[in-house]
Amino acid sequence: MSTRAKKSYGQHFLTNEHYARQIAEALELTTLYKDVLEVGPGQGMLTKHLLDRRADFHLKVAEADRDMVAYLHQHYPQLSDDILEGDFLRRDLTEVFGGKPFGLVGNFPYNISSQILIKLLDNYRLIPEMVGMFQKEVADRVISGHGSKVYGVIGVLVQLRYEPSLCFNVGRGNFQPPPKVQSAVIRLVRRPEPLIADEHYSTFKHVVKSAFGQRRKMLRNSLKSIFSAEVLGEEIFRRRPEQVSVGEFVGLALRVG
Repeated sequence: MSTRAKKSYGQHFLTNEHYARQIAEALELTTLYKDVLEVGPGQGMLTKHLLDRRADFHLKVAEADRDMVAYLHQHYPQLSDDILEGDFLRRDLTEVFGGKPFGLVGNFPYNISSQILIKLLDNYRLIPEMVGMFQKEVADRVISGHGSKVYGVIGVLVQLRYEPSLCFNVGRGNFQPPPKVQSAVIRLVRRPEPLIADEHYSTFKHVVKSAFGQRRKMLRNSLKSIFSAEVLGEEIFRRRPEQVSVGEFVGLALRVG
């Protein structure tokens, strides 16, 4: 059994107890759920602080690395019935807690962090709150508003359904092995209702992806296959996508069709 971090899994194990405790304590909405899923627990640095909150919630962990699964069984025997082996991205999240809502948390593998966010969005009705460690560049994209150079598709999609906030930044020296990038922990709190109804979500996503697919161009060029020439003459279409707020994208999506 190898307990060393594996590059194939994008593993960088957190070694700082203070940050691990802060992540565990950042799950605040436990009146809305009584279950928590940790993704990628590795050697359990965050896991043990989540287990300290057993009075607040029931914990399950999802781990793809068989060596880490064996390590968790050995060092956290109280979790043995709650270790889900396999790829989190392929798991049906409605089955994890029997369709009940849950909090999502983790020092997420950086090589699948964007995919984890998409999985979260696809299951947002189940997940009122998420706290996670991401590459700082990804975290910045998620929390940035319009007008920022890093504002883009993932930030717009997340902010449609969640309110994001930065918890804290984490330097490279707090991991083993140290990643090549800086890291940040962010918290997402589900909106009472998404800014657009689920029935219009695919249209919204199409508009946003089309706009940012040509982010240097004005919307009148990137969205000309979606809107009529008459509509494209309006002021908003003279802007580039990073100058358009999430709410304004909602307005555009609702005008399609």
